[in-house]
Amino acid sequence: MPQATISLHNKEFAPYLTEAELLAAVRRVATELSRDYAGQTPLLIAVLNGSFMFASDLLKELTIDCEISFIRVASYAGTSSTGAVKEILGLQDSVEGRHVVILEDIVDTGHTMKMLLEQIGAQRPASLEVASFLMKPECLQHPLTIKYQGIVIPNKFVVGYGLDYDGLGRNYRDLYQAV
Repeated sequence: MPQATISLHNKEFAPYLTEAELLAAVRRVATELSRDYAGQTPLLIAVLNGSFMFASDLLKELTIDCEISFIRVASYAGTSSTGAVKEILGLQDSVEGRHVVILEDIVDTGHTMKMLLEQIGAQRPASLEVASFLMKPECLQHPLTIKYQGIVIPNKFVVGYGLDYDGLGRNYRDLYQAV
């Protein structure tokens, strides 16, 4: 059971989705990926920091061989997207000729994902898809196809399960919504 309303910095957050609901979505995405990449060894690229819990739980549920790599980008200040995407830790692995799946915690404006798809796509992977744990379609500012979607949520700021508010809240097992 999620704890009652939590306070992070100057904001209050109420329980939104439970750990059980989150893990059910992870299992569904893992089933889809395992089916679509059967007989292949995709390279999963987890976008840090937010996707670390999603990536960890997803890998435990996959029934296929895969490799994982990590990149780090930043586009948020407080509770809003800055509109500018800053690469902090770049991709070290070659993706040419590989089946690649980008693992993202949340796609809202789409700025980060647009930039990542362009950069990784330019390296000529055999295929390139996105698995986003959370989707905010109301916020999308770029035409993106997100093939693997965990949970579609409304345009509310959320924390927990890897997502933060100015560095706090990533450690909660449940998802909390700003009130």
